Amino acid sequence: MDPIKNVRPEILAFEPYSPGLSIDEIKERYGLSRVVKMASNENPLGASPVVQKALKSTAPLAFRYPQAASPKLALALAGYLDVPPSWIVTGNGSDEIIDLLVRVKARPGIDNIAAFEPCFSLYKSQARLCGVEFRQAPLNKDFSFPWEKLVDLTDENTALCFVTAPDNPSGRTPKAGELAGLAQKLPDQCLLVVDEAYMDFALPQKDYSLLSRLDSFANVVILRTFSKMYGLAGLRLGYGIMRPWLAEYLLRVKPPFSVNILAEKAGMAALKDKDFQQATLDAVVQGRESLSRGLTSLGCEVYPSQANFLMFELPKGSLDPDAFFKALLEKGIIIRPLVSYGLPDSFRVSVGDNSENREFLAATGEILSRGT
Repeated sequence: MDPIKNVRPEILAFEPYSPGLSIDEIKERYGLSRVVKMASNENPLGASPVVQKALKSTAPLAFRYPQAASPKLALALAGYLDVPPSWIVTGNGSDEIIDLLVRVKARPGIDNIAAFEPCFSLYKSQARLCGVEFRQAPLNKDFSFPWEKLVDLTDENTALCFVTAPDNPSGRTPKAGELAGLAQKLPDQCLLVVDEAYMDFALPQKDYSLLSRLDSFANVVILRTFSKMYGLAGLRLGYGIMRPWLAEYLLRVKPPFSVNILAEKAGMAALKDKDFQQATLDAVVQGRESLSRGLTSLGCEVYPSQANFLMFELPKGSLDPDAFFKALLEKGIIIRPLVSYGLPDSFRVSVGDNSENREFLAATGEILSRGT
């Protein structure tokens, strides 16, 4: 069977998402018994004990279908965020909400979507999958946001404009006032989708998030996830906060059971565990500062971050980036090279626990001291 004749044209040149390397993969490749993974921005403390208890008690119900649209979780989120439940759409990770927004809002072959470059690859991949033009404005050299260039990309057929705050991979975060200004300048039919996957780590949050002012903007959608702060990356749980009319349309087309019963119960438990949230925030803020100081002392250029990761570049004239990455892997440490983001000289390292942060800095210092 000829794929050219039997597969949609958009699929033929489609590039799959490039995930970070797994622990098991590196153990097998290098014959290691222990591997430190600091590549995927996961919670350095793992999963909350309260969540683990909820999962254990819910496990016997795994044979049951969950309730469509996860109304109990939506109600819990509404109380937690101080928004009406009708504004919440839960999904199989915030990835599902991104996909639904593209499918619901953008007309194939007619509309376009705007974002910065680099950005989360899913914005681009889902646009192309749906046959929607994807436009990008490059970030400034210091990874600040050229808002006017982004606005200039838009027109009467721009369906969505994506902004990640804090940004990935730089960790830079625009102020809420900047986002408000952007929302006001976009065409009337364009939705500003602010992806706040890492907003839990931006301090003070009120200075950066539009959440508390969302009722003032009819064209703003906020995305959040349970993968980072709440340590539920493996359960795939996220949500969008949006006007009820839009939420209703997303729920019409959303697969009814995409949020499984274990994820729903875990999410509700995670919202209640304020101690774990604070412990995670403390670990990330302290670890972020420690990693930044340590990398800077080694001569690396470290970019300011409000997320649970740092972006950095090696000292000028030191090791080739690929050689450095491979040397870390041989020591059982995984970080994220940013080649897929169009940044071949840059790396992103997730904040780990204290021992992981120390191990990474020690290994980096040893590798750099050896040189080429």
